[in-house]
Amino acid sequence: MAMNILLVDDSITVRAVVKKALQLAEVPYDTIYQASNGIEGLAILENNDVDLVISDIVMPEMDGETMVAEMVNRGILATTPVVVVSSAGGDHRLQRLRELGVKGFIQKPFTPEQIREIVDQVMGANA
Repeated sequence: MAMNILLVDDSITVRAVVKKALQLAEVPYDTIYQASNGIEGLAILENNDVDLVISDIVMPEMDGETMVAEMVNRGILATTPVVVVSSAGGDHRLQRLRELGVKGFIQKPFTPEQIREIVDQVMGANA
């Protein structure tokens, strides 16, 4: 099943790397939406059919943790899983994100195989 995926990261380079990793891992997708912060990501989520969000944590204007909290408030997280891809971590922050409902975490740098594994884990092996 092909998915619509939203990539949220303030680095255009990182978004390109994630997109390329999705292609190399043969993750089936129809559309890749891109946002440079949580505000843009929420706008895309409100106006488009998105099956999976892959987001950084540290971004200007609205960080990933705040975006996920707002997804909970708006009822979006109940139907749209989030995977965090970040070099920033910390046990407290990751625990808060888990409590909010984030389904998966990938540490930068990552491989296409790691991307495929987490997408399969979050979306089911048919992804």
